[in-house]
Amino acid sequence: MASTNSLPPTDPSSSTEDPAAKAVNKRYEGLITVRTKATKGKGAWYWAHLEPILVRNPDTNLPKAVKLKCSLCDAVFSSSNPSRTASEHLKRGTCPNFSAVLRPNSSLSPLPISSLASPSVSYHHNHRKRSPSATIISPLQNQVSNNSNDNNKNSLAIVESTRFLGYSSHSNNSNVAFTQQHLVLSGGKEDLSALAMLEDSVKKLKSPKTSPGPALGEGQIDSAFDLLADWFYESCGSVSFSSLEHPKFRAFLNQVGMPAVSRRDLSGARLDNKFHEAKRESEARIRDAMFFQVASDGWKRKGCCCYCCRSSYTSSSSGSSGCVEENLVKFSVNLPNGSGVYQKAVFTGGSVTSKYAEEVLWETVMGICGSGVQKCVGLVSDKYKAKALRNLEIQNHWMVNLSCQLQGFVSLIKDFSKELLLFRTVTEDSLKLANFVNTKSQVRSSFQKYRMQELECAGLIRVPSNKCNCSSNIAHVFAMLEDILSCSQVLQMVVLDDSYKAICVEDPVAREVAGVVQNEGFWNDLEAVYSLVKLIRGMAHEIEVERPLIGQCIPLWEELRVKVKEWCTKFNLAEAPIEKIVEKRFRKNYHPAWSAAFILDPLYLMQDTSGKYLPPFKCLTHEQEKDVDKLITRLVTREEAHVALMELMKWRSEGLEPLYAQAVQVKQRDPVTGKMKIANPQSSRLVWETCLSEYKTLGKVAVRLIFLHATSCGFKCNWSLMKWICVHRHSRIGLERAQKMIFIAAHSKLGRRDFSNEEEKDAELFMIDSEDDIINEVFADAPLV
Repeated sequence: MASTNSLPPTDPSSSTEDPAAKAVNKRYEGLITVRTKATKGKGAWYWAHLEPILVRNPDTNLPKAVKLKCSLCDAVFSSSNPSRTASEHLKRGTCPNFSAVLRPNSSLSPLPISSLASPSVSYHHNHRKRSPSATIISPLQNQVSNNSNDNNKNSLAIVESTRFLGYSSHSNNSNVAFTQQHLVLSGGKEDLSALAMLEDSVKKLKSPKTSPGPALGEGQIDSAFDLLADWFYESCGSVSFSSLEHPKFRAFLNQVGMPAVSRRDLSGARLDNKFHEAKRESEARIRDAMFFQVASDGWKRKGCCCYCCRSSYTSSSSGSSGCVEENLVKFSVNLPNGSGVYQKAVFTGGSVTSKYAEEVLWETVMGICGSGVQKCVGLVSDKYKAKALRNLEIQNHWMVNLSCQLQGFVSLIKDFSKELLLFRTVTEDSLKLANFVNTKSQVRSSFQKYRMQELECAGLIRVPSNKCNCSSNIAHVFAMLEDILSCSQVLQMVVLDDSYKAICVEDPVAREVAGVVQNEGFWNDLEAVYSLVKLIRGMAHEIEVERPLIGQCIPLWEELRVKVKEWCTKFNLAEAPIEKIVEKRFRKNYHPAWSAAFILDPLYLMQDTSGKYLPPFKCLTHEQEKDVDKLITRLVTREEAHVALMELMKWRSEGLEPLYAQAVQVKQRDPVTGKMKIANPQSSRLVWETCLSEYKTLGKVAVRLIFLHATSCGFKCNWSLMKWICVHRHSRIGLERAQKMIFIAAHSKLGRRDFSNEEEKDAELFMIDSEDDIINEVFADAPLV
């Protein structure tokens, strides 16, 4: 077995005969030389703790390898990379005896070996590997002494709080140790950090050298700062201004060779420049468009009733959540080519009247269009269809003003919760069950035990707040139903437990809850309600993601009717009351433009027996066919009305050439979702402007109709920014900065057609894990804007 020895070879000539031994000896002597220089203040700090040792072959006594030995804990390491050994063993806390005093604070480098060397050190030879603990006198003592005309009454020293650091001798079989005495500072151990900082300052004054990361040119720094600013603004509140001055972030900038950035840098002129740049680009794109649609989102309170995203039902029902969101109404412009540009945000101060909304909407149109208001061919909003949108449409005959299709589906869920007896019964029984399980201590303990046993997750059933109106805020009810349904087996085990049976003897509520849990009809009804809500919620989520155009509204509602009928059949429920609620909501949301766009969009042409591709008039009711005629005549002048109807008849009988119709309807698989989607969504409009140019009047109506969006949802602000706005809403400067940041972030996201926000992406990332249920509980009350 090889032996280790820190002594140099007794017979140097013996090692020179073997080239390998000679190389090892040379490596050892080199490390000794480096360490010796370090003890004199001309080397790395870690040599105070790492000692080169020579490993010999026990048979030949020739040098075999060079190792590094930690003088604090006697651990032995390879000598190939002393710096990495020091970093991994000392800095990262692997060494149990490494004192934090040598690194008094995270912002300072470890004390160099110069601070440990002493002019009063006396050397003596012995065979011990380590000396006892001792005081290590700082060279700062010499510095002070020399500057005080040899007055040595006062001196500074650093006291090592760990074991003394021994040094091996470079001569035959002898070690060097420091003979020193302990120094007591008046402030005790707390003085060590201050003393280290003082010595660090002296070192910097003696050698004013900085050691940043790689040096960057001025152009590279400017480019890097531009990218950093873009990322910060586009995060739109996810990263706070204060984070820019975080010590770790500043350390990172220093490491990559960039100067520190302050809050003022990004909240001043740079913010203004980015805002004006985005504003100019946005205005230029609007000017280039022949017409456009204005979308307005945020009038309707986005609280716990929102179903438009996967994590919606986890949003908070607190007053601040709803207050913040409904204070911000976002306006954007939908262009004919399918892209969109952000326009502005309006802080309304809470719920407003329809008249006020109408004024704000028209002021926005005037602000965008100036005198050419006919460039705005319509509005889409998440609220005020009955009055504000309707009035503006009557006053401006060329406009088509729509209510958001997403809100229609969300409202349908609320309709079911209010009007369907099944919903009310299931909700009441579920609330009774959940409240009893969560509040009764013995039952709660039993439930948690069995839930952990069966589902490997803890937690209680999510229950809506007492202040939450279950018929309006069905999202929290949905979460409760989901929990109860997932814990069906657990609840069965709870009510069959002996402890629960004992409670039933005296508690009538316990007996009633047991009856609910053991009733098969309750579980069937619960599954039916949950399935219906999930069905509509899934379609609503798809609407938000896909952002359908107006021509798709009729097919969407027809798809919903088919799915609802299948649901009725599956759960053996009467169709009549369900269909009545669906039709009632359809009529509230319906706009004649739905039917007209459905007929004029080549995407929905149907091939007849003769091979022609004709408009799908047979899919419309008689009333909807009349709506098509009325809408087209309203959107043209009186002189053009007759011509438009004649062209509509020709379109109905001739349709589009099969080759072009097939080209418009070509689909391809989306690489992200795997679904089949239209390959070129703009082809419907382009066909009217090229192949169907003979339809002068009808074509003008068609291109202005079929590009209209059926949803108002667009850019989403992060919750952190919304909270910040709520706090600083009364500050003119703060609000102005918020507006600019929102504009920059929205402009960038809409340019990428990114309609998600960071909170949703983070939620999806967490929910990828198999522990979905646990994570849902953790984030159950997380607010979502």
